[in-house]
Amino acid sequence: MVDTDTVIPYPSLTKDLHHEIEMVVAIGKGGSNIDPAHALDHVYGYAVGLDLTRRDLQGDAKKKGRPWDWGKAFDRSSPCGPIVPVAETGHPSEGRVWLAVNGEIRQEGDLDELIWPVADVIALCSQAMELKAGDLIYTGTPAGVGALEPGDQVEGGVDGIGEIAITIGEA
Repeated sequence: MVDTDTVIPYPSLTKDLHHEIEMVVAIGKGGSNIDPAHALDHVYGYAVGLDLTRRDLQGDAKKKGRPWDWGKAFDRSSPCGPIVPVAETGHPSEGRVWLAVNGEIRQEGDLDELIWPVADVIALCSQAMELKAGDLIYTGTPAGVGALEPGDQVEGGVDGIGEIAITIGEA
C-alpha cells in the first residue's frame, strides 16, 4: 500500500516515465484454471493503483521483440492505495476512473469500458500461473496516459473504491 502524498523517485534508465491509473483486484483465495463463472469468488477486495511505465524502455523492447518487463518493473513502479473488501464495495463493474496531474485531468473513463471483465482477467491470469491470496491484478487503464516529470503531483481514483495521491520526486 502507498500512503497518500508518498514521494516516488523518478526511476533510473528513463527519460519518459508515464502514468496509468487502474482498478486493482486483490486475490483472497488462490487457484489455477479458474472458471470465469466463479472467478469473482476469489476476490478479497479492490484498490486504486498506478502502473508507472518507463515508456522509452518499453518501446525499445517492443522494437526488438523483447519482453516489456524492463519498462514496467522497477522500484516502486506500482503504487497501490488501500484495499477495500468486497463486503464494502461489491464487485464494481461501472464507475468513474480518473487521474489528474498537477490538478489537470489527464485520464477519465468508466469501469464499464474495460476491454476485459474482471472475471475474465482473473480466469486468464490463473491459466498462466497459480494465483495466491495476496496477489494483485491491475485491470487496465483509460485513454490519456502521458509523461510525468519530477515535482508532478499525481492524484487518481475509482468511484466507490478510493483515491491515491503521489508526488514524483527527483531521480
